[in-house]
Amino acid sequence: MAHTLSADDIREDFSQAMSAMYQQEVPQYGTLLALVADVNLAVLENNPRLHEQLANADELARLNVERHGAIRVGTAQELATLCRMFAIMGMYPVGYYDLSVAGVPVHSTAFRPVDDAALQRNPFRIFTSLLRLELIDDPALRDKAARILARRDIFTPRCRALMALHDEQGGLTPAQGQEFVREALETFRWHHHTTVDKETYQALHQQHRLIADVVCFPGCHINHLTPRTLDIDQVQSLMAKYGIEPKAVIEGPPRRAVPLLLRQTSFKALEEPVSFAGDASGTHTARFGEIEQRGVALTPKGRALYDRLLSEAGVGKDNLSHQQHLQAVFKAFPDSEFLLRQQGLAWFRYRLTPSGDAHRQAIRPGDDPQPFIERGWVIAQPITYEDFLPVSAAGIFQSNLGGESQTHSHGNASRGAFETALGRPVLNEFSLYEEAEMRSKRRCGLL
Repeated sequence: MAHTLSADDIREDFSQAMSAMYQQEVPQYGTLLALVADVNLAVLENNPRLHEQLANADELARLNVERHGAIRVGTAQELATLCRMFAIMGMYPVGYYDLSVAGVPVHSTAFRPVDDAALQRNPFRIFTSLLRLELIDDPALRDKAARILARRDIFTPRCRALMALHDEQGGLTPAQGQEFVREALETFRWHHHTTVDKETYQALHQQHRLIADVVCFPGCHINHLTPRTLDIDQVQSLMAKYGIEPKAVIEGPPRRAVPLLLRQTSFKALEEPVSFAGDASGTHTARFGEIEQRGVALTPKGRALYDRLLSEAGVGKDNLSHQQHLQAVFKAFPDSEFLLRQQGLAWFRYRLTPSGDAHRQAIRPGDDPQPFIERGWVIAQPITYEDFLPVSAAGIFQSNLGGESQTHSHGNASRGAFETALGRPVLNEFSLYEEAEMRSKRRCGLL
């Protein structure tokens, strides 16, 4: 067939279109982007070494386009169709997150690009949660929710036709790709009207706000779109000045010389007017603004230490005392790239410098990279964490809905059921990072 668009092109177009749509729907998101851009510029101006590091790692170009979104769906069919849609954009399900342990009746995965070149081009991610209807206590309400979900189609007929065309042709032409982005966007658009009456909405809302959010609307509206900052503490302190009310505490690890995994903060969920089926009107609270700062991906050993320290630290009432306490607890986590490499706590990408390339024949498979790093032949760059923190994600969700935790009977983690609904196994994030490190070592002659 004629020239087809690459998955990277489609993902880039889609992420930009979604960002533009969300800016119209939630004007504070535009303010958030301006704040993050100002902070990032100041950080890069004041920190030439970081600027150079990001440039060398090809991270600068992706910084301004980087977003993650979050959506929630109600049925296995919706999840499986999204899996097809995102595959067209070069995004695949990575990781399994059981949020029921945090009192949120969903389990989730992250659709994202997985290879180095695709991540450099545009690391767009969508955290996608599937409602666990079995966690609705009342059987009659559970059946009603299932019937409501069975009646809706969150994809336009044309979007479905273009997905079939993509499979048939092995790709989409530029014109078809543009149309696909427009049609796919409709799945994630906010609707001010519900598909249910006020009484049904309130009954589902009483079970859990999130259940009402998933079941009562025509689509799976995007509930936040998150830009990446280089200094989340600065963003948190400036939010009020930009007219944004921040949540009380920055989630995740403390501020460090070598940032770990992911830190995130957000502004409170909006109370938005909605019209219910029938004549009633009211409000719905679900969508909020989030900002993240990304650090290095941790190995299983590093993640075990991180999880232990985070649970030991608990959560403080205000950000200052929480961050100080976190920093004290995390003194047990080495804070230099050398120690993280030496102790096997984090993943790194290795590359030869020009002088390393000139001495390539002196490097043998299985050699310790450290002497070559000290000699200036090899550079080790922390691999950016591309995934999510399940406890943190649930914490942000709870705190944005007013702080109170709505409990329900926790189901056991059900990865098998989730993968059956998805129609494929989820990828293992640790394996992806390990493979990226090994590929880089192989290129340097270290493997």
